[in-house]
Amino acid sequence: MNTPTSIHSTRHAGKIALVTGGSSGLGLATAQRLAQEGAAAVYITGRRQAELDAAAATIGEKAIPIRGDIAVAADLDRIFATIGERHGRLDILFANAGGGEFAPLGSITEAQFDKYFDINVKGTLFTVQKALPLMKPGAAIVITGSMVSKQGVPAFGVYAATKAALRSFTRTWASDLKGSGIRVSIVAPGVVVTPGYKSELGMSDEQIAQFELHTASVTPLGRSGKPEEVASAVSFLASDEASYITGVELFVDGGQAQV
Repeated sequence: MNTPTSIHSTRHAGKIALVTGGSSGLGLATAQRLAQEGAAAVYITGRRQAELDAAAATIGEKAIPIRGDIAVAADLDRIFATIGERHGRLDILFANAGGGEFAPLGSITEAQFDKYFDINVKGTLFTVQKALPLMKPGAAIVITGSMVSKQGVPAFGVYAATKAALRSFTRTWASDLKGSGIRVSIVAPGVVVTPGYKSELGMSDEQIAQFELHTASVTPLGRSGKPEEVASAVSFLASDEASYITGVELFVDGGQAQV
């Protein structure tokens, strides 16, 4: 019987993949899974070289780290030029890089708004657009959304709005890519604790523990999720097993946003 983290060692055999924001959390878990499932090369990007190098060592010999910020056009050009020169194609894009922080209405600054729309929305848009020349029929794009795009989580409006924009993009891009043979989907995680809960959201260990307790009380599966469970869903959406799936939003949230 398959478990949420069971490995299909040939699912992505020979494929070339790119995972943005691949140095930790959901990105790292997904990059590891793609490598384990047969990808020939897994490019990972991030803004900090030391963290990228550590992630690449964790993933193994198939990992190729490239430092870059998806909100910077020149960085994206360099990333895709590198992939084009080395492999000439891209079969899987996991557009995962993003961030957010808490700020209630009344204290949101223009700088906060610009930062997260630049990364999450503009950065993802141009990541996808610049990847397309390397993608051929059968290629797949998966975007990281969020459960909060359809919930009114207090003090999280800017982040939620960026993820709602990505859901809208996914629908539009599925139509734009009609006839190309390229699929695009979005995965919407629920509460899955990653290093970003501390580095981006500024939560303490105690706050995270309390948050997970609350999640357990309101989620049908009675717990928070694991990065590997999101990686499993991304792997499926990016695989040939999902060959008749495009434009969808797949919630990996233990049912929290579904009931």
